[in-house]
Amino acid sequence: MPIAGFQFSPRILPTIAYLVILALLLWLGFWQLDRAEQKRSELAARAAATSAPVVTINEVQATLAKSEYRRARAIGEYDTRHQFLLDNRVEDGEVGYRVLTPFKLAGRTEAVLVDRGFIPMTEGRDVMPTLPEIEKPGEVTGRIGRGPSVGIQLGAASDNPNEWPRRVQYMDFDYINTALNYPVADYLLVEGSVRNDMVIQQSTREAWRYGPERHEGYAFQWFALATALTLIWVGVNTKRQPGRDHD
Repeated sequence: MPIAGFQFSPRILPTIAYLVILALLLWLGFWQLDRAEQKRSELAARAAATSAPVVTINEVQATLAKSEYRRARAIGEYDTRHQFLLDNRVEDGEVGYRVLTPFKLAGRTEAVLVDRGFIPMTEGRDVMPTLPEIEKPGEVTGRIGRGPSVGIQLGAASDNPNEWPRRVQYMDFDYINTALNYPVADYLLVEGSVRNDMVIQQSTREAWRYGPERHEGYAFQWFALATALTLIWVGVNTKRQPGRDHD
């Protein structure tokens, strides 16, 4: 294909490779734009939830699993004899556990699992950590949360099924209900206090460490690579026509 004294002659195999890579780069770019939109929607939902009035869990019959980030309070008592340690957690470079304590709701037959925060593994896996006393045993305030996503479940939920505190490898509310022998709500109440005693400490990091702008930046990079690839492909396959050098 002659164009202004140049011959554009793409070869079949390099062109196929170019099209495959181009499609991948464009897909990655649009995927990042979609992630940015998801992030924007999540942040808007979180802002709406945190601005809503505080809900008292004892007075709500329906599940609050879809009310993530909603401020909440519960009245009742902790079941400190049956606590769970969510394994393989990392906070600020330290490996440890998330402490999950059942809280029996006053006037209700069920309990809610309270995420009390992070505790480091200071003496290895063979020594279970000593959990500190609870400051307000009759009331807990915080926000509605979900447990970490399970992903692929490999092995049993717990590696010490006959001991308390019980170490669990992933969040499994069915297992927790069975272990406690009483019903537990299908969401967490993430305790709102931040403790500085380095024993149990709620994470001070935002649930989203960065906004949609980072995804948009990644999308720009993928689209820029697609553009550069196209320019290289055109340049490699374009030659000056013979006899045009002295025109």
